[in-house]
Amino acid sequence: MSHKAWMKTVPTENCDVLMTFPDTTDDHTLLWLLNHIRLGIPELIVQVRHHKHTRVYAFFVTATYESLLRGADEIGLRKPVKAEFGGGMRSFSCEEDYIYENIENELYFFTSQERQNIIRYWLENLRAKQGESLHNIHFLEGQPIIPELAARGVIQQVFPLHEQRILKRLMKSWVQAVCEAQPLDEICDYFGVKIAMYFAWLGFYTSAMVYPAVFGSILYTFTESDQTSQDICCVVFAIFNVIWSTLFLEEWKRRGAEFAYKWGTLDTPAESIEEPRPQFRGIKRISPVTSAEEFYYPPWKRLLFQCMVSLPVCLACLSLVFLLMLGCFQLQ
Repeated sequence: MSHKAWMKTVPTENCDVLMTFPDTTDDHTLLWLLNHIRLGIPELIVQVRHHKHTRVYAFFVTATYESLLRGADEIGLRKPVKAEFGGGMRSFSCEEDYIYENIENELYFFTSQERQNIIRYWLENLRAKQGESLHNIHFLEGQPIIPELAARGVIQQVFPLHEQRILKRLMKSWVQAVCEAQPLDEICDYFGVKIAMYFAWLGFYTSAMVYPAVFGSILYTFTESDQTSQDICCVVFAIFNVIWSTLFLEEWKRRGAEFAYKWGTLDTPAESIEEPRPQFRGIKRISPVTSAEEFYYPPWKRLLFQCMVSLPVCLACLSLVFLLMLGCFQLQ
């Protein structure tokens, strides 16, 4: 069943993330996963719903405001600070929650994207214990449960629900607006920084393309038909493009840095020290760099797989293509 069918029908208003299952899912699987979520992530509130037309079960997942605050502290969510405490953006801390703007207002402190991001973080980090299994699925110790079940088809979809009220407002101020600036702050609040940064760059790039378009049109209009004039205009236009592209890149660096500072992502940690993807498998060890516990996959195993599987398969495919090519030559 397409997730679009769920977007218009929300049985409960307190729902941030929806998890759906195939219509062949048995009760044991639902109860097993529900029990693991409630025991492993007590911060979440899970309600079981059943779609009467398709007979598909779904988990409606949300969390209380106090739990979301602890989750924001756990993932280091950056939030704006009140002016009397210095302003700017800072990673959220429950110990100093009074310094953040709108902390007293449960409805406006977290955006829907931030709520869903915290809940997704919890779901993807629900880890299996040693020897756990579900039917014919045997989990490794510390393996993420939700991504593995989604990859096996036990979970059909895990996706956030849209807020129709905000979507309608964005439809009027963004999609249907003509010759108006993009509401980048609203896009950032709803879709996140990555999506907002993409549309910020797209709008800046589209606006910057006006200059070479106008200059090129003028050159094309006033260029003589002889070859000498055309060559001179091509050289002039090439020089203009070199200067324009250099100024475009430098100006976007400034503009992008302004957006990154404004949205609190200018000094975010590098990907190398972030939490690894939940699907990563390996043995647990103490990192020699950070002295923290991590999953480690030995390089010799990766090299062994490349030599024993990837390389033979590539050589076999190349040999087959070579033989087919010789066969074509022979037939000719």
